[in-house]
Amino acid sequence: MDAIRGLLLDLDGTLYVGDELIPGAREALAWCAERRIPVRFVTNTTSKPRGEIAAKLARLGLPVPAEHLFTAPAAAREVLCRRQWTRCHCLLRAALRADLAGIEEVDADPQAVVVGDLGEEFTFARLNAAFRLLQNPDCAFLTLARNRCFRAAGGLTLDVGAFVAALEYATGREAELIGKPSPAFFESALASLALPAAAVVVIGDDLESDVLGAQRCGLRGALVRTGKFQEAALIASPQKPDFILDSIAGLPALF
Repeated sequence: MDAIRGLLLDLDGTLYVGDELIPGAREALAWCAERRIPVRFVTNTTSKPRGEIAAKLARLGLPVPAEHLFTAPAAAREVLCRRQWTRCHCLLRAALRADLAGIEEVDADPQAVVVGDLGEEFTFARLNAAFRLLQNPDCAFLTLARNRCFRAAGGLTLDVGAFVAALEYATGREAELIGKPSPAFFESALASLALPAAAVVVIGDDLESDVLGAQRCGLRGALVRTGKFQEAALIASPQKPDFILDSIAGLPALF
């Protein structure tokens, strides 16, 4: 087995929950920095633009260069621009427009419907409007994530995947995934490390999106028992993580 030479770290539920750092997160990253172990950060968070996420990390004492932060909205912009789909109907929070520069948001005849996190703004009217637009087979159907839930301050909370599933069921179409566990998303972050996949571990609290998604791309996956981790899901899964950590504080043990 290849030695571990680099890391891809999830954020929400792995390094912090809400506005609180996971105990030991700062020390774990400092440990990596001291040993010059390259780290990149990969997140499906679609409620905040990349700049706001970077600012939050800095407030928590985790300054991260913007180029080391890989987000689903930023990846979506690259995909849309590459395909020249500049007229889109977006189920996204207004703040996310900062990460979609050059993309015009329209309510009629879009080239693509793009679904992200709207939280409580996910209404029947918003979903029904997207459903009607997706009746046009020439309109692409993209989602920034398929996460089922996340852990907020008040407990487990529905995530975008539930609403994407509703639109898929209603339209009979399957959305194209842009964020984790899309191979293209992981490959983009991996290219930034300039390391072979077998030498990199993805660490996260989501068994499906972080760990199993990483394994399908040839990376190794480490599951942390924080955030939305659920023991029942781990037991029921026929596929298992390469590593299991009580929290990010146990990161040095991987080495």
